[in-house]
Amino acid sequence: MVTEQTLETVFKELDEVVKKLEGENVSLEESFQLYHKGMDLLKVCNEKIDTVEKKMMILDENGEQHEF
Repeated sequence: MVTEQTLETVFKELDEVVKKLEGENVSLEESFQLYHKGMDLLKVCNEKIDTVEKKMMILDENGEQHEF
């Protein structure tokens, strides 16, 4: 069973990738692998944020809800 990661978990994972990329002992090959992993994580973040934005509701001046 695959569980979906939360946005916070993805951000933490992305932060770890960035820290590894900033490290002194990272080979060129490892840098490319980390870069691709980071790009995949960014894609997941964007998809999650898009989903949340579509679900957000805003209130107009009359107190009526409308999708964002």
